[in-house]
Amino acid sequence: MSLRLYDTAARAVRDFTPLRAGRASLYVCGLTVQGPPHVGHVRAALVFDVLRRWLDARGFDVTFVRNVTDIDDKILAKAAAHDVPWWAWAYENELACTRAYDVLGVLPPTYEPRATGHIPDMVALIERLVERGHAYAVDGDVYFDVRSFAGYGELTGQKLDALEPAADTETDERKRDPRDFALWKAAKADEPGTASWPTPWGRGRPGWHLECSAMAERYLGPEFDIHGGGLDLRFPHHENEQAQSRAAGDGFAQYWLHNGWVTLGGEKMSKSLGNTALVDEVVQRVRPIELRYYLVAPHYRSTIEFTDEALAEAGVAFRRIESFVRRAAERVGSDAGSPVLCADFTNALDDDLGTPAAVAAIHETVREGNTALADGDDSATAGTLGSVRAMLGVLGLDPLDPRWSAGGDDGRLAQVTGGLVSLALEQRQAARARKDFAAADAIRDQLSTLGVSVEDTPDGPRWELSR
Repeated sequence: MSLRLYDTAARAVRDFTPLRAGRASLYVCGLTVQGPPHVGHVRAALVFDVLRRWLDARGFDVTFVRNVTDIDDKILAKAAAHDVPWWAWAYENELACTRAYDVLGVLPPTYEPRATGHIPDMVALIERLVERGHAYAVDGDVYFDVRSFAGYGELTGQKLDALEPAADTETDERKRDPRDFALWKAAKADEPGTASWPTPWGRGRPGWHLECSAMAERYLGPEFDIHGGGLDLRFPHHENEQAQSRAAGDGFAQYWLHNGWVTLGGEKMSKSLGNTALVDEVVQRVRPIELRYYLVAPHYRSTIEFTDEALAEAGVAFRRIESFVRRAAERVGSDAGSPVLCADFTNALDDDLGTPAAVAAIHETVREGNTALADGDDSATAGTLGSVRAMLGVLGLDPLDPRWSAGGDDGRLAQVTGGLVSLALEQRQAARARKDFAAADAIRDQLSTLGVSVEDTPDGPRWELSR
């Protein structure tokens, strides 16, 4: 089976045929750094991280771009409310986003451009649109003329006349059509001077939609393979991106992929609603690899209702996989076995990135591996271990990957914890050797109280977290 993806524009699953054989180009809308990221924010990053890893595994040379929106109405407002420079506010939250990506094992993009670093590209794009009759300037603002582009609404399957105008009473009367959107915003007297740049239309700053079109063209060219983002970006953001880029003469994205929301209490997780679960806080009570499993295992287009109970269930499921990997690695060595992806796993991911079936294939392979371990069949154990680790690697969930086992503060903590448990087990073995079984049992009970489960095997004691 060839890779097939659900294209929002076509409203159908399509075979993935890249513009250039053997190469895949992706642009994913990154975050507007108005505040620290919540779990809903990072779902998109994880979805497209898995897609990027799968394209890599399928032999594509992948160019992956994820932008940072570091100038925006909300950034200016929140920085002013906290009495700090807008650029300092943006950078502090950009670091928080990077920290969230790193702690959840998201691979760094090929390029991660900031909007403020691409003002000349944006100005040049506006000039092209003005020259082609698709944009017009009014008092320093520049608007896209939606009626000038016949394809407006095609991405989301909407008719222009059926669309309600945005709530923008301040400028409605100056627009040719109330649904026209801002490409460039004139500088305002109550905004800091550093938040505007000189242009042929006066000082100002870019509109949100313009930024992504300009950065996508800069790094991927006038047309590229896949544009991705959250479901909430389909309209107006992605609709406007497509309209302005194609009106300027670019082919733009050939496929549009959108991931579902993470909800909390039945509502989309949102800062404006105040119903968020910040990544920095969640990873204090849940291992990051388990949070990643929880967010990656459902299909990317499905909605995830975020609850502690569901998160705990996901943790139990992942630990079953992890337990086999660690026990098998102890038995046959972590590098044993060939990294062969099983057919069910491959078919699942080729079918619109079907992670639920892919995860089911991993669990089935783990069951076979546990049988091999119980039977003492080292050859079968090694083969299964190689396959399981290869599949987990595609999902970014291999517990033996240095990113999880030895990377960062969490990894160093795991190393120290492992060393301390091993030391306690050595003391327990010494107590058993001198027949001081009371002391040995006390050590085991203390470890159990700390959440460490000890199993005595013919090859010696082994342990794992029992929570």
